[in-house]
Amino acid sequence: MYSVQLLNKYTFDYELSKENRKFFILMNLKKKRVMVDLSATLIHHGHIRILKKASKYGNVFVALTSDNEVKKNKGYVPELNFNQRKEILSAIKYVFKVLKSKWTITTDYLRKNKIDIFVRGSDYRNQKIFQNTIFHQRTKGISSSLIRKKILSRRKN
Repeated sequence: MYSVQLLNKYTFDYELSKENRKFFILMNLKKKRVMVDLSATLIHHGHIRILKKASKYGNVFVALTSDNEVKKNKGYVPELNFNQRKEILSAIKYVFKVLKSKWTITTDYLRKNKIDIFVRGSDYRNQKIFQNTIFHQRTKGISSSLIRKKILSRRKN
């Protein structure tokens, strides 16, 4: 009898024949812990794309910026509060878990959360704070700031 722990949540027992040992070994491989940091004040397809790319490396943990940190660093209160953003992100199939974070992700924060790989947009290429950082190209023509500007310009007209 073998026990397998899936996604660090559920344990199942298996009796394995020789033919099924390969399956057992694959199931028992530890997935990497992958972090993506987001403010996600207005969630859009660019967020989904980076989460999808990150999920190819392992279980995705989203470091979600707190409301206070967004206000302090961007100068506004997010349209969706932290709990609303967390609920939406948690419902996305590529996300394993959402964690509250400060504006700046530190090596200590990554170590504390036992992160193996840090995935970021290419606009952060000059801020490599972690040895295993992977940069992906940003989705062109989309950002929460652009959406916000479009909405505000339509209100004026």
